Amino acid sequence: MLPLPSPGQRIYAFAACLVAGLALMILSFIVFARPIKFAVMFTFGNMLAVGSTAFVMGPQKQLRMMFDPVRLYATAIYVGCVVLALIFALWLHDKLLTLIAVICEICALFWYSLSYIPFARRMVSDLMVKLCDTEL
Repeated sequence: MLPLPSPGQRIYAFAACLVAGLALMILSFIVFARPIKFAVMFTFGNMLAVGSTAFVMGPQKQLRMMFDPVRLYATAIYVGCVVLALIFALWLHDKLLTLIAVICEICALFWYSLSYIPFARRMVSDLMVKLCDTEL
């Protein structure tokens, strides 16, 4: 049986995975004119960045937190958009659908991330209502 990694090793693995994910996401904008390559690079970078927290809290706890009732819909939409972006990019080669899926993926990840900040979702919802309200 392998020994458990030390806290320092887990932090290094988290940092390496997060940096690699962020680098892929940033580098994906270089090939933005080629939406298929952009979507693949961005989505894999996004998954690496999200998965990096598994090194800190452990994969089981991360999955429990992701599928907590508060985050269930955001997680399902995020995972669905990741799958759709890859399907649209790799199998259908449809640039428009790929870009739409990536935009939805970003929005779902943003909404999911807000669930970890107390009252953040409520503040963003209230702000959107105020910005989109046509009756001023």
